[in-house]
Amino acid sequence: MPNNLNRKFGFKVFKGVLFFSIFLQFHSYAQVKDSTATDSIMLKQVEEMMKNTQPVPVQTRSGITANPDIGVIGDFQGSYISSGKKNIDAYLNETEVSFQSVVDPYIRADFFISFGRDALTGKYGVEVEEGYLTTLSLPARLQLKAGKFKEAVGRINPTHAHALPFIDLPNAYVNYFGDGGLNDEGLSLSWLVPNNKFYQELIFQATSGKSESPSFKQSEGNRFVYLSHLKNFFTVNDNSTIELGITGISGPNDSARVTNILAGDFTYKWKPVKMNTYKSVTWQSEVYYSNASYTPTLSKNSFGLYSFIDYQLSKRWFLTGRYDYAQKPYDRNITEQAYSLTAGWDATEFSKIELEAKTTGMSNQPRFYQAWLRWIFVIGAHGAHQY
Repeated sequence: MPNNLNRKFGFKVFKGVLFFSIFLQFHSYAQVKDSTATDSIMLKQVEEMMKNTQPVPVQTRSGITANPDIGVIGDFQGSYISSGKKNIDAYLNETEVSFQSVVDPYIRADFFISFGRDALTGKYGVEVEEGYLTTLSLPARLQLKAGKFKEAVGRINPTHAHALPFIDLPNAYVNYFGDGGLNDEGLSLSWLVPNNKFYQELIFQATSGKSESPSFKQSEGNRFVYLSHLKNFFTVNDNSTIELGITGISGPNDSARVTNILAGDFTYKWKPVKMNTYKSVTWQSEVYYSNASYTPTLSKNSFGLYSFIDYQLSKRWFLTGRYDYAQKPYDRNITEQAYSLTAGWDATEFSKIELEAKTTGMSNQPRFYQAWLRWIFVIGAHGAHQY
């Protein structure tokens, strides 16, 4: 009897285990089936979403560079002069608006519109200060510039006035080229000389002579103002560089004759690698020699120069001392000697404040004194100035 009971009990246990195994297999199959069904539903949903999604448009290069870089530079000044009835004045000297952009892989365009104040009348006028195209991919190390541009005379003329370390322009420079400098319409071709020892650039320019200048006037015929400039740039060491340049200019004058000017420039810069944010020294000089023909038997020779040292006192403070010597182009016996000192505070790369004091002695007039306060501010894009 006990044996029968054991057999029956064992049989019941066997049936229970078998039933439980079948139940587990069925449950696992149901889970797999449910998971597969869920995955299929999700896959269909993703496919539907992809069908309904619009393709993302690809941004082209022309869309990115459609708008030029635009910048505005304000030049606010206050001035004092010891001679005359009106000694003190304050004015917005100039507002310069720039538009600069790469046109395509072959050329770039630069335009500078000046809203300037006439020093004599105090009225404001609008002019294209510069507007030119520059090639980017000419062979044989050549570069062509066409339009209206500041000509390559030494170091001051190609530089916009707000970028100079002093407020007024050197006397000799003004006597030969005027307050606006040589800024004319024409063509400029530069060639990077293949010199492995130092940087060397040769520039040839031909302009119409339309710009107002004491030395040159527009010819009624087919005579233009021709200029050549040779730039030599040397690296002395990691901290200092030297630049030497020579310029020759020839063009018609207001007597329907020819004026020839020979100019030389020298620039030494010291900017230590370890302290370049806080310390630097620039010594820059230019000399001018002019031969102006007024009649077949009358010509005038004259000479002028300036020299300045710009010393960086700290991160934001600069001190510039300058000496000017100038003869009048029409009479070398009338001479000018001037000394000036300028203190500049560069708040940021977008604003600076400068104060300049100057004394001038002339051979035919009493000595007089001048002072200027200038506040330069920039909004928008503004390209780097030349080194």
